[in-house]
Amino acid sequence: MHALAERTRDPLSKGGAYLRAHGYQRLGGFLLSPDDPKRPASWAKEVAYFYEGLDAFGIHYERITVPYGSSSLRALYLPGPKGSEQKPLIVMVGGFDSSMEELYLVLGKAAGDRGYSVLLYEGPGQGQALRNGLKFLPEWEQPTKAVLDDFLCSHARPPKMVLIGMSMGGYFAPRAAAFEPRIDGVVAFDTCFDFEQCTRPIVAALASSPTAKKNPDVAWGYKNAVWTLGTKDVEDTRQAFGPYTLAPVADRIRQDVLILVGTEEHFIPFHQTADFEKALVNARSVSTIAFDHASSGSAHCQCGATTLVHAAVFDWLIEKFGC
Repeated sequence: MHALAERTRDPLSKGGAYLRAHGYQRLGGFLLSPDDPKRPASWAKEVAYFYEGLDAFGIHYERITVPYGSSSLRALYLPGPKGSEQKPLIVMVGGFDSSMEELYLVLGKAAGDRGYSVLLYEGPGQGQALRNGLKFLPEWEQPTKAVLDDFLCSHARPPKMVLIGMSMGGYFAPRAAAFEPRIDGVVAFDTCFDFEQCTRPIVAALASSPTAKKNPDVAWGYKNAVWTLGTKDVEDTRQAFGPYTLAPVADRIRQDVLILVGTEEHFIPFHQTADFEKALVNARSVSTIAFDHASSGSAHCQCGATTLVHAAVFDWLIEKFGC
């Protein structure tokens, strides 16, 4: 795919080829074991293809390095067209296995096409931060604050900011919103009220069967957890996930909240949506949209119904923020 992109003369076709190469490279790297020696080179190619694609399309962007303790976080700002300064800034973060670049293809481009400016970022345990040795932490308000502080030092403050969290980001974004008054709205894409509860089937399988690690799903989930959390064994991992629940902080969330959920979600128990709704006692508003089998969006993060997700999110933004 890289060679194909190099040969084509049409910049639009070249951009598409590079972004497809990014997607294929990401999927290949995603399935590698964290300690696979091919993973660093795969990651470097994955990132390079993405920006070569944006460059070929002529998309304006700003790559930002955010100081964070003794290390740094990555952020990507994509300014919208004229008039975007009157709209909310869309801030987006991923989850258990996301990359910042992936978020652009999931929702960032759609936001830009609708006239919004977009700020994508990674926290500890994600993307380059993980590769720099930063592990997940439950207090997601810390990296979010660092990113917003750095961004607002060199950019005008937007009229509103809406934070969208994808997958485990359905925990990260609401957690950050509970402590970050600069956030005006939060989207859980999708529900992730209690992440420790989501991991129990994998932990139980590993504890009960010595052959469980031969199951590809179990093996991948456990290895990624050990990598992103910095844990040593199954029990250590189980305990590390304990604080990743919104129950103690949901009453601090005062923003408008949008919850997306799939009725056939395979990873996050469906009842967590109701748990989250009940806990949002001080939110300015709570809207929930459930995607069923007929919509093709009933799976995790509504895979198969991207257009409907975009409609749900951007209709909600217009309803709550007027633009």
